[in-house]
This record gives sequence, C-alpha cells and structure tokens, in this order.
Amino acid sequence: MKHRIDPKIDCVFKALLGAEENRNLLVHFLNAVLALELKAPVVDVEILNPYNEREFVLDKLSIVDVKARDREGRLFQVEIQLVQYGHLPSRMIYSWADIYSQQLKSGDGYDLLKPTYSIWLLDDTLVTSDKDYVHSYKLRDNRGQTLFDHGGIWLFEIEKFSAQQIANEEQRWLRFLKEGERLDDQSLPAWMSTQEMEQAMSTLRKFSEKERDDHAYQGRQNFLREQRTIQKELETALTENQELLTEKEAATAEKQAAVAEKQVAVAEKEAAMAEKEAALAEKQEALSEIARLKALLEQQGTSH
Repeated sequence: MKHRIDPKIDCVFKALLGAEENRNLLVHFLNAVLALELKAPVVDVEILNPYNEREFVLDKLSIVDVKARDREGRLFQVEIQLVQYGHLPSRMIYSWADIYSQQLKSGDGYDLLKPTYSIWLLDDTLVTSDKDYVHSYKLRDNRGQTLFDHGGIWLFEIEKFSAQQIANEEQRWLRFLKEGERLDDQSLPAWMSTQEMEQAMSTLRKFSEKERDDHAYQGRQNFLREQRTIQKELETALTENQELLTEKEAATAEKQAAVAEKQVAVAEKEAAMAEKEAALAEKQEALSEIARLKALLEQQGTSH
C-alpha cells in the first residue's frame, strides 16, 4: 500500500462495515461480536445508512455509525469512537433508546418491537474498574434478572485487548482494528488469512491507493486530531481550573481557620476577663463585708 491506513478512522470503518459491497463483512462482524447473544445468526442485512464516499470529502460532521436490519427485523447499530468525553455513556443509552423507539409508527402496537443491539468500539478505556475489554449492558434487576430479551449495549475497549492467540472471530476483528494500521498487505500474518480479513485489507488498500479516498481519510484524520487536541486542551483547562479552585478553597479554609482561631483567642480572653471581673467583684464584696463588720464593731464599742 502507498500509505498505512488505520481501520479505526471513522470513514474507513464505515466503508468496512457500511458499504453495500462489504455487506457480508457486516454480517460476519455482527455474528462474531454477538455470537453468545443471538438466538439465531444474522444471515443477511439491509444497511439503513450506507456509506457514501463523497459525504466524507465535504462534510466533517457526517454520520459515521452503521445502522442495519436483518431478515428477522432485528436492529443493529455499530459505532467506533476515538475521542473520549464525559457524557459518552449517556449518548450510548440515548442512541440505543432512540433506535429502539423509532420502530413504532402511529397506531403500532408494542408487539411489533424487535431486539436492538448497539455495539460501541472505543479506542480508549472507559471502564477503569476492571481489565475486561468487553461489556454488555441490559435492563436487569438487582439480582441480575433481565427484564426482557430485546438486545442492549455492547462495549468493546480496543486499548484493553491484548490477546495474541486468536480464539474466535470476535478477537480476530478486534486485533485487526487495533493493529490494522501496522499491517503490511504484502506480508500478512497467519491470523489475517481468512476471506473476511483479506476483504477488509482490500478496503484499506483502496483508501491508500485511490486519491479521492485518501483525501477523505486524511481529512478525517486531521479532523479527529483537532478533536483530540481540543479535548486535551479542555481537559488541561479543566484540571488547571480545578487546581486553582482547590488552591482557593484551601486558602479560604486557612483563612476561616485563622478567623476561628482568632475567635477562640478572643473568647478565651473574654472568659479570662470575665473571670477576673468576677474575682474582683468577689473581692469588693468581701471588703464591703469587712467594712460593714468593722463599722458594726466600732458602733458597739462606742455604746459601751
């Protein structure tokens, strides 16, 4: 290939799984990543938003997920995400709910609803609490009982994937996505020696050698670099603001502690003064009593 191509760049990814000529790759991918979930394998699909190479040349905000429906009416959404941000989980849930709810038209009954599977591939780590690279989310109760079997959200964290021995087709796809940019199409490793992987490499080769596709690829790469840069700048600014806020809060806390300490000192001083005043009052009272007694004695002595 003239240039190395990263299959995770969204326009390449959509060409891989969202182009009509690669519909068999989408079927293979869905069966690979949902092998333990699907009661019956996907046989064929209708791509609901097929890839159009022209849209990526002019439109940096093109829709880059892949939506499809199989013969049984099951719905699938596949999206790759290279840039992390705080509300990504909310977007995942909203996207699944939106696709699921759009099945019904006015007057349709709930019995027409079909399972909806939302598959997200992340180039970064979202779930930091464990080392698993795959997570599935469904509506369940606190005992793990599923409310209904109508799909869910599957999350694959490519950064966590590290298997070197390919055990199944899911792992083959994940390794291809992770290492695809470094592959030499003239000398592919043994794990790439399948009809599907060779077809996937031919899509990468097309982006490398066809000028229009290469422009689209470079444009999307630059756009994603800009997004990452902006995201990092925002994170840096947020960190700096948080540090300034922490410093300000610490200074405020110190000031409040100093004020509290001063208030305690004043209170102690006032207490000491009150004590002194009380002692003085007692002394004055005692002197007054002595003077009264002395006057009384003198009065009695005079009378005698």
